Amino acid sequence: MKRMKRLSLIVLILLLSASASGFAQNLNVTERVLPNGLKVLLKEEHKAPVVTFQVWYKVGSRNECLGKTGLSHMLEHMMFKGTKKYGPKTFSQTVQRNGGNDNAFTSHDYTAYFESFAADRIAISLDLESDRMQNLLLDPKDFQSERDVVKEERRMRTEDDPVSAMVEQMMSVAFSAHPYQWPVIGWMSDIGNFTRDDLVRYYRTYYEPNNATIVVVGDFDTKKLLAQIEKSFGKIPRGPEVPKVTAVEPKHLGERRVIVKRPAELPAVFAGYNAPTIANPDAYALDVLQGILSSGKSSRLYKSLVYEKQIALYAGGDYDDVSKDPNLFYVYAGVMPGKTTDEVEKALYDEIDRLKNDPVADEELQKAKNQVEASFIMGQDSNFYQAMLLGQYESVASWKLLEKYVDNIRAVTKEDVMRVAKEYFTADNRTVGILVPVKQ
Repeated sequence: MKRMKRLSLIVLILLLSASASGFAQNLNVTERVLPNGLKVLLKEEHKAPVVTFQVWYKVGSRNECLGKTGLSHMLEHMMFKGTKKYGPKTFSQTVQRNGGNDNAFTSHDYTAYFESFAADRIAISLDLESDRMQNLLLDPKDFQSERDVVKEERRMRTEDDPVSAMVEQMMSVAFSAHPYQWPVIGWMSDIGNFTRDDLVRYYRTYYEPNNATIVVVGDFDTKKLLAQIEKSFGKIPRGPEVPKVTAVEPKHLGERRVIVKRPAELPAVFAGYNAPTIANPDAYALDVLQGILSSGKSSRLYKSLVYEKQIALYAGGDYDDVSKDPNLFYVYAGVMPGKTTDEVEKALYDEIDRLKNDPVADEELQKAKNQVEASFIMGQDSNFYQAMLLGQYESVASWKLLEKYVDNIRAVTKEDVMRVAKEYFTADNRTVGILVPVKQ
């Protein structure tokens, strides 16, 4: 089975290499905007009798303010605590009794809810989601208990994880004027201080049809489903226009550094560079650069720091380009016992400088482009992933950017890679986080 998967991937990569242009993908998405402002994106996939139903609200930690951080994530929790029609704990029970699964997630830019069902159960999603879009109870007792749950979640995921704690501090330094500076889950003091009234105001402000997108991918008839959606959601009144986020992070005037001392086994080094979003044409060259520099064990960082120099236990990076506002392209490494953070930090920059000064070999460039393209195309074998891409892109820019994504990746040249490396990977545009272990 593993051999067959490898052969399938090789065949796909060869096919991608053979056709160098003109991929412009027709996603066959039907888009409608209801009179109340609710956007609907429908994509039929008849490979299996299943369907994914997602509701994306254009609100995340980016829409919060200091002193009230974490409201978006807290509201995500409360969305499962019931309405008059479906009491506490009944939402997920209803989904599970019908053979489905459900969940939700919050980011800086959006909050999304989803259910996956057999195709003949799609009406359950329509009923459940239209109900909680307007009738959430937000019971005071549930609020108090769930706030304690969120506090514990923060302790486990951030405060008890030294690397996560360091990255959180690094983000607060990387952004001085923009709300990306605070964590999605919120600061602990804010979680403890906001009230149920804060949550009610937040719900009434942002959970309106004109601030939401429904995405459905699966085995259904578009005309029939669209009529059902209009019947279930069309009667919800349009809300006021949501407050706009006007904050802009100013250009950095020099490197920013943060050192975090926490009980930990080994040091770690992170370096983040402020970089543009997917709406900027440079994002495609940065996507390819990320594949060359830091994606997987065949990347330059891993080969150099882990295999060759043996100064790091792990090394990699990521580029968060699917965001509303410019975010970070970051690289990282865990320091090998007996080595220093200075050695590892210098090695990270050495690999970045190579990209600035020496053109990437044709074979390495094509390999990175093939990997990006293969990941993008193969991921769409999943209904859920297709819907997630549509929801993400629509929430931060436009889902139509997906149609030209492959063509834009194929158009990247070695000169583009050098140019964006020189433009964005400068010391003045860099925020560095160092984790320094201390004894318990």
